[in-house]
This record gives sequence, C-alpha cells and structure tokens, in this order.
Amino acid sequence: MLFAVITSLIYNDGATLDITLASITTMVSGLMLFYATRNHKKEVQRKEGYIIVTFGWIVMSLSGMLPYLFSGAIPGVTNAFFETISGYTTTGASILDDIEALPEGILLWRSLTHWIGGMGIIVLAIAILPLLGIGGMQLFAAEAPGPSADKLHPRITDTAKRLWLIYVGYTAAETLLLSVAGMSFFDAINHALATLSTGGFSTKNLSVAYWNDSPIIQYIIIFFMFLAGSNFVLSYFAFKGKVQKVFQNEEFRFYVGFTLVFTLVAAVVIYTQANVAVTEYHPMVLGEGESSFRHALFQVIAVVTTTGFVTADFTSWTPFLTIFFFGLFFLGGSAGSTAGGIKVMRHLLIIKNGLLEFKRTLHPNAIIPVRYKDKTVKQDIVYNIIGFFVLYMLLFIIGALVLGILGLDFQSAIGGAASSLGNVGPALGSLNPVSNFNGLPDAGKWWCGFLMLAGRLELFTVLILLTPYFWKRT
Repeated sequence: MLFAVITSLIYNDGATLDITLASITTMVSGLMLFYATRNHKKEVQRKEGYIIVTFGWIVMSLSGMLPYLFSGAIPGVTNAFFETISGYTTTGASILDDIEALPEGILLWRSLTHWIGGMGIIVLAIAILPLLGIGGMQLFAAEAPGPSADKLHPRITDTAKRLWLIYVGYTAAETLLLSVAGMSFFDAINHALATLSTGGFSTKNLSVAYWNDSPIIQYIIIFFMFLAGSNFVLSYFAFKGKVQKVFQNEEFRFYVGFTLVFTLVAAVVIYTQANVAVTEYHPMVLGEGESSFRHALFQVIAVVTTTGFVTADFTSWTPFLTIFFFGLFFLGGSAGSTAGGIKVMRHLLIIKNGLLEFKRTLHPNAIIPVRYKDKTVKQDIVYNIIGFFVLYMLLFIIGALVLGILGLDFQSAIGGAASSLGNVGPALGSLNPVSNFNGLPDAGKWWCGFLMLAGRLELFTVLILLTPYFWKRT
C-alpha cells in the first residue's frame, strides 16, 4: 500500500491521505495480532496449513479493500470486497464502470493485489500444496523442495526467494518493453503486474483493445502471458542453462501444443467467418491474416492462462467461437504457474487414465499404470486428480444454479460460474468481455467471490473447512 501512497503523491491524485490511512490501519492491525500471538507455538500441522492458507487470503482481501473504501473509489463493502478478492485471486473480474476515472494510486494498488496474489500462488503450489496432498499436487513435489533430483533447493524459503527473483525480473522486463513500445510508464507497470500474475486488471476501460492499433504492444503482452501460464520452475531451469529440462517436460509440451492448435482453429474461423468488431475509438480489423492470427493468439492465451485481458468481445465473433472459448475456461495453465483453472497436468493425466481403461478392459488381470514424465503415477494420486475434477465440475454446476436462482440468464450463469471458479475474468452473456460484474446482485458478488477463492486455492483447501469432521478433535 505504501507503493500506492508514493504513486498517489507523484500524481497528486487526491487519494494520498486515504491510502496512507488504509496502510497504517493494516500495519497496526498486523502488529497487534503479531504481539497478541507471540507466545503461541509455531508448529504447523496439516490442519493448520488448510486454515492458514484459506484465512490468509480472506484476511488479505478484507485489509486490501480499505484503500477503496477510505478513498470512496469503490463505495460499499460488497463491491470493494469483490474487487479485492478478484485481484488477490488473480481473476480480474471487475465491478468498475469507469476504470480511467480512478486515482492513479488506487489503480496501482488494484494491480498490486494481482501481483501479490500471483506470487503467493506460486509459493503455495510449489511449497505448500504438495505437502498437504491437495488435488494431485504431490506430483509437483518432483520440482518442489524435497528429496528429488530436480529440487530447486532443500529449503522452502530459499525456493521462494529464487522464484521471487524470476517473478520480479519478468515484471521489470515487461514494464521496460511496454514502455519502449509506446505505453506510458504508469500503464506499462500496471499491465506488467497484471500480466505476470495472470490477473487481467487494466488501466483502460477497453482493456488491451485500447492498443489495437499497436500490434507490438499486444505481442509483448502475449509473450509474457505465455510465460506466466507456464511452470515457473522451468524458467528457473532455463536461467540455469538446463534448457533441455524445459522441452523434456511433458506438461510444457502439451501446453505449447494446445495453445498452437487452439490458436490456429480460432484464427481460421476469425479470418473466414467473424464479423468485423469495432470499438468506439480503436477498430479491430478482422478478415486480415496478421490481425486474425494476432487476435486469435491473444484471446486463446488470455483465456487458457486465465489472464482475462481482451482485445475484443470474442463472444460476438461467431456462435462456434463463443462455445470454443467457453470450453477453454476449463483448461487452465501449467502447475506451478500463476494461472488458474484445472491445469494442463490434470487434464493430461485424466486423459491418459481414460485411454488406459480401454487396455484394462481388454486385459483385466494386467497391471497398467499411468505414467507421467516416464515415471509411474501412484494410484492414489490418480484418484485424487479424478476426485478434484469431479468436485470442480460439481461446484461449477452448483455455482451456475445459484447464479440462475439469483436471476441471471443461462449464458450469464454458466459463464459467470466457470469464469469465477477458473479465475478467468471475462465470461458470457451480460458478463461478456466488454462488460463487467457490476450488474450482479450483492448475493451474486459474494457467491462469485467464494467461487474465486475456492478455485484459486485448489478447491480442497477451502471446501475441507466446511466439513464437520475437519473441526473434530482427534
């Protein structure tokens, strides 16, 4: 928040005192809690791990909404909490009708909630979830700290530091490149913060469509969205000169393959069938080869990595592409990335296990294990991943039903549920990419906030707290 205070001072945007008060309130609250709990034992077991992770995100969201409330930029607790949890979970869904009217300090804080949440997710995925056995993330322990030849470092704190350096380095690099390409420094740093976290908050009402007349800016954002959706541990290996580890990674190869295939499909449809989409000030010319490819690539990567930036309303192109992009809401990026969604690794293992069921049917007595990166995957991990997928789809259906009960039409309900749970941002219907979530009733905003948190923290971490046996003494 103090970075936002400095920004507010530089731009003299009138929100300096409000953000300062929010910062002081947060620091004093933290110090009081720190002092009150200083004598408690610091041992963290599995139960405490679930509680710390879930309530950590909730407390961050409660404190993170203070700059909005104190400055009056977002009046009302419901809207302020929605914008904050959307930021910290790197969803990027917004209730703001006029983003460009906000003070610069508030805009920076809004982008910083993305950036903080994105880095938190990387550390969570690499250091904590494998230890808790969440959603098949034990597989990821091969690259996380622990007894493995691929470990980054035997200590979690040192691993986190290395990943922080990569994360900060990528952010600085994108900021510099966007500035050179023609963005103002303020716009560049905000979009870099949102890109590396796969968040999607923009400083412009039109999002990245504001720069539709600058292909180089959009290609830079595409490149860093792709990096953010890949496993950050692979970036570490690449910087250490172990490039072969990157291309040997099975999940990365599928991530690249899926992206290319989906882009080609979308580009062909846009080139041959899509109507010309025009924004008020920045036309998006379709029917041209480069433009069709660029907008297809941008939107595919933005949705697959759950970044949520938009260059146009992809739901207005063709009915096929509306369904196509809705399907991509469920893909997600790589494990160990800042992307949301189900994740490529889980899809890959579910598909492998499904195909092996044909062999098992023909050879019921044979032992045919699922293999990942040339290693046998334990059956309990396969069951864990299947359970995660079933639970994810069940929560999506319940999420859509609740939004339907609250008055949303079919497209808006399924789109809002899928987008919130997958941390995508833009949705369908009245929640389409050129609209926002402000029209939701208050109950709908709180419900979508719950879906964002559950999806961001890998379902089990949040949902297990709702079970009665979790709270029983053992």
